[in-house]
Amino acid sequence: MTAFTVNGRPIRYRMDPATPLLWALRDASNLTGTKYGCGTGECGACIVDIDGEAVASCQISIADCEGRFVTTIEALSPDRSHPVQQAWAAEQVTQCGFCDPGMIMAISVLLKKSPNPTDAEIEAAITNICRCGTYPRIKPAIRRAIRIAQGEERVAAAPPPGIRPRDAARAVPALTPED
Repeated sequence: MTAFTVNGRPIRYRMDPATPLLWALRDASNLTGTKYGCGTGECGACIVDIDGEAVASCQISIADCEGRFVTTIEALSPDRSHPVQQAWAAEQVTQCGFCDPGMIMAISVLLKKSPNPTDAEIEAAITNICRCGTYPRIKPAIRRAIRIAQGEERVAAAPPPGIRPRDAARAVPALTPED
C-alpha cells in the first residue's frame, strides 16, 4: 500500500506501486482535472505540484510519491480565487480548456518559486503544449497573476454563474424536454 498526501488529505492507494500518479488521481481519487495528454511527459496536461515542484504525473509512479505532498488543480483554490486562475479568466486564455489545469499548475509552481519571474524564467518553466494556440494570451495572464498576487490589481473573475466549484464535478440530472 502506498501512502502520501493529496490535496491536504492523507491517502493510501491499494494499487500496483508502479501505477503512474496520473491514473491514481483520475481513476482512484476521481480527481479528473489532471488530464492525460501524451503519456510521455512532454505536453504538460498532467502537471501537478509535488512538494513545490511542477511534475508530469504521467511520469511518476505512486511509489515515488510515498510520503510526499501532491496538489492538483482541484485544490489550488477551491473557489477559483488563486491569482493564476483569476488572471486566466480575466485574460480569457481558455479556449478548449484541455491544457488549462496543467498550465495553471505549472505557472502556480513557478510563481511560488519566483514571485516576479523574467520572461526567460517563464519560457524555461512553462513548456506546456496548447493545441488551440492560446500562447499570445498566456504571458499576459502570467503578468496579470503577478500583479494580482502582489495586490496591485483586483479581478472580479469568478466561477461561472450558478456553479459552485465544489459542485462542478458532480453529476447533473438529465434534462427534461421542458428544460
